[in-house]
Amino acid sequence: MALAQAKEDALTARVSGLTLAEGKGWLGSARANARARLAAMGLPVRRDEYWRYTDPASLVAPFAPSAARYQPSDEPEAFDGIDRLKIVFVDGVFDADASDDLTLAGVAIERLEHAEQAQIHWAQGTYGMLEAQGQTPVARPFATLATAHATDGVLIRVTGRVARPVALIYVHASDSSDVILHHCVKLEAGAKLTLLESGPAAARLTKVLEVDVGEGAEFHHVRLQGRDHDRRAATHVFARIGAHALFKSFTLTANGRLTRNEAVIDLAGPSARAHIAGAAVGDGDFHHDDTVFVTHTAPDCESRQVFKKVLMNGATGVFQGKILVKPGAQKTDGYQISQSLLLDGDSQFLAKPELEIYADDVKCSHGSTSGAIDETALFYLQSRGVSRASAQGLLVLAFLAEAIQEVDDEAIAEDIRLRLEGWLARHAAKSGR
Repeated sequence: MALAQAKEDALTARVSGLTLAEGKGWLGSARANARARLAAMGLPVRRDEYWRYTDPASLVAPFAPSAARYQPSDEPEAFDGIDRLKIVFVDGVFDADASDDLTLAGVAIERLEHAEQAQIHWAQGTYGMLEAQGQTPVARPFATLATAHATDGVLIRVTGRVARPVALIYVHASDSSDVILHHCVKLEAGAKLTLLESGPAAARLTKVLEVDVGEGAEFHHVRLQGRDHDRRAATHVFARIGAHALFKSFTLTANGRLTRNEAVIDLAGPSARAHIAGAAVGDGDFHHDDTVFVTHTAPDCESRQVFKKVLMNGATGVFQGKILVKPGAQKTDGYQISQSLLLDGDSQFLAKPELEIYADDVKCSHGSTSGAIDETALFYLQSRGVSRASAQGLLVLAFLAEAIQEVDDEAIAEDIRLRLEGWLARHAAKSGR
C-alpha cells in the first residue's frame, strides 16, 4: 500500500503543472486511454525494481530550473554536412521558419496537432498502441505520460525508399522548458527511412518514439544527445518489426545530469532483425541509464545489443538489458554485450543483463564487463611519442568502435567519431592532462 501511494503521489506531483491536452476524435481517445492507464500505475519511485539503479525523483518532481543559466554551445550542429530534411522544435514547439518544407518523395510527414483533425488516420493503429503493448511485463509509466500529455510531435508514414534522412532537431532556449513529445513512424512493406535526432531539447525532456516496421522494410535511427550538461531526459523507443524487416538504432550520449533511454523491441515477424546500440561518455555528476527489453516473438529472428560507456570523475553508468524468447520463436539468434571503461576509481557501472528463454533451438549470449584503461597499451603509445591525453583518447575511441560500427552510413558514423574526439579533447584540456 505504501508503494502504491508513493507512486500515486509521484504522478500527482508530475502532472500538477501540465496543461491537459484533450484532442479530438481518435487522438482524444488515445490520450484518454493513456490517462486511465497512467492513473492505475502511477509514476516510478526508487523502490521499483527497474528503477533501483536510477533515482527518478528529478523526473517526477515539479520542475525546478537550474540555478545556472542555460548557455547554448558553440559546437557545430550535428549532422551539418549531411543532406537531410530538417524538422526543428524549440523547447518542444515546432518551428516552421527553421524547418524545411516537409514534402519529400516516399514519405508523408504531419504534425500531431494537424492529424487530430482527421476522423480516420493511419496513426490510430500506432499512436499509443505500441507504447501500451510495451507495458507488459514491465510498466514504463513515463512513456504513458508522453502518450497522455504530449502537445507536439510528428507522424511519419513511409511508403517508399526515402533518399534523404529526416532529421528531428531539438533546440533548447529556455531555462524552464519542461517538454513532452511523442512521435510515430510507420514504414509500409519494402519502405526504407533513416531518422536522425539531435539537440539538447529542453531542461527536462520526456519523449516517445513509436516505430512500426512493415514486412521487408528498413528503419535506421541515429540519435545524438549532448551539449547541455544540466539536461534531464527520459526517452523511449517502442518498435514492432515485421517479417524480413530491419530495425537499427544507435544513440551517442555526452553530458547530461540524468538520462534514461528505454528501448522496447518486438521481433513480431519471421526473419526480422533488430540492432540496438549505444555509446556514452560522461564526466562528474553524469548518470546514464540504458534499459532495453527485446522480445523474440517469431522464429528465425536476430537481435543485437551493443552498449559501451566511458566514465570519469565519479560518473555513473547503468545498463539493464533483457532478451525474452517466447515459445515457438525457434532459431533465435540473440546477442547482448554491455561494457564500461572507468577512467578513475570514483566512477561506477551497474549492469543487469538477463535472458529468459522458452524455446529450445536458440543461440543467445550476453556479457558484461567493467574495467580500467589498459596501462600497457597506454605505455606503448606514449613510448612512440604520443602524449598521454592523445593516447587515452585513441584507446577510448577504440573501445567505443564496436557500438559505432552499428551505424551503416559511413558519413554519419564519421560525424559521430569527430564529435567524440572533440568531447575527449575538451575534457582532457579541462583536466589539464
